[in-house]
Amino acid sequence: MNILDYTYLLNSPDTIAETQTLALETVLDDFPYFQSARALRLKGLFNLNSFKYNYALKVTAAHTTDRTVLFDFITSDSFTAIQRELFDQQAAELLDIMVVDSEIVVVEKPVTKLEDSILNTIKEATAEKPEVTQAKIEEKLSIGAPLEFAKTEKHSFQEWLQLSRTQPIIREKAEKTLSTAPTPPTPVVELDPEKQKKAAIIDKFIETSPKISPVNKGAIPSIQIDINKEDHSYLMTETLAKVYLEQKKYLKAIQAYEILILKYPEKSSFFADRISDIKLLQQNN
Repeated sequence: MNILDYTYLLNSPDTIAETQTLALETVLDDFPYFQSARALRLKGLFNLNSFKYNYALKVTAAHTTDRTVLFDFITSDSFTAIQRELFDQQAAELLDIMVVDSEIVVVEKPVTKLEDSILNTIKEATAEKPEVTQAKIEEKLSIGAPLEFAKTEKHSFQEWLQLSRTQPIIREKAEKTLSTAPTPPTPVVELDPEKQKKAAIIDKFIETSPKISPVNKGAIPSIQIDINKEDHSYLMTETLAKVYLEQKKYLKAIQAYEILILKYPEKSSFFADRISDIKLLQQNN
């Protein structure tokens, strides 16, 4: 890749193709700290829907001086334009399908508690699932597919880049003997205090298993507001649930989707199906 081609890609990152993405890998072998080249390769992998994208995102973040700039880049319209155009094209194709006849079937179900409804939905999704292999489950869950972060999901982005949980450094005085060699200290990844605080909020939010009480029809609900309790449910998103899944934190992923069922009851069947798939994946691992 010459300077002219590289300059053109910097000005028009949307035009990067597979051959140019491969060429950038060669450039990075020689210049691993070339930040703009890593960003361009990341864009190329995203366009290709490559399984290498998620790992490349971590590596690119590690080589980036200001991760805020990287986050703004991967959440910009120019970065996600290819995927959005593909989605719009598929949506347009669905609208072009001619419907000859249709029938609306309304099935009335008895009103039950929300928690019971969630459990029943999960049980139904599990019961109807045929025998499948781990590869098929991973394919259905889109494991390895490029993660897409919204501009409001900085916490999810930081959680994805977290390599390990911070632990206190334990300093113990040990007698050194000539017969044994000293054990090298375990590396500790120190997180920013703000990131640590948000991670703790998410963990606490998941552990408390928030519940929403059903409202009886015809009755005026009593609204109780606890001014001392802050609502952190906005931090829980589908992307964060996918991040837990990619990190193989299956229990957290299941709890995340359970919370999403409460937040978005209209998608309860989809989330319940995800939970049942994750449980199968958890058993196989």
